Amino acid sequence: MSCPTDQHEKHDIYSAQCPCRDVLDLLANKWTTLIIGALEEQPHRFGALQRRLQGVSPKVLTQTLRKLEDFGFVDRTIYPEVPLHVEYTLTDLGRGVAEPLGALRNWIEVNLDEIRTP
Repeated sequence: MSCPTDQHEKHDIYSAQCPCRDVLDLLANKWTTLIIGALEEQPHRFGALQRRLQGVSPKVLTQTLRKLEDFGFVDRTIYPEVPLHVEYTLTDLGRGVAEPLGALRNWIEVNLDEIRTP
């Protein structure tokens, strides 16, 4: 696939200028991997998502959800209720990346006892 930035002939994640790096940076983030996994189970409101992802701060959760929305992996739906109801769901793109990220999460859980952890 040719590169839309015209900085190189094709997408090349090893090239410093390739926008692929921004996507890799987002998807290689632990909170991204966990958010996508939680949303794969079902849509979540912010508070439910924060409870599901033990240890994530509201700031980091907000920033990560915004990035996921900006890149097209997550949809944010606002329901005009009192109080306001906001729900996060995976897009088709998000569901597409959920499978390989799920395989990574599963691999880690299965192999953790063999992995040298600091």
